[in-house]
Amino acid sequence: MNIPANLRYTSSHEWVRTEADGTVSIGITDHAQTALGDLVYLELPEVGRKLAAAEACAVVESVKAASDVYAPVAGEVVAVNTAVTSAPEQVNQDPYGSWLFRMKPADAGAAGKLLDARAYEATIGDA
Repeated sequence: MNIPANLRYTSSHEWVRTEADGTVSIGITDHAQTALGDLVYLELPEVGRKLAAAEACAVVESVKAASDVYAPVAGEVVAVNTAVTSAPEQVNQDPYGSWLFRMKPADAGAAGKLLDARAYEATIGDA
């Protein structure tokens, strides 16, 4: 299982990368895309939408199931990755290179309080 050490994670299987401009990029983990199987549809939040931490804000749909994606931190959506909406399989091929949306966090330090790679790995165990 691929769990990059430079990212932060949520127990609901989102990864978070803090960008140089202070925004955070959000995607789904390798574990999540493996469990879902081949992705066929993504519904992303609208730019400008304000989100609470842990709020359902996007949907990933596979041949097996649909699953909500949750905002890892509170803040405002500042960008969405339209490339993955037209080619959802990119998330299966490169889950950590295929961000879904970017947010400007309400609290600049919020992402740092999320799970590190070791803690995330412990939450998924041998799954």
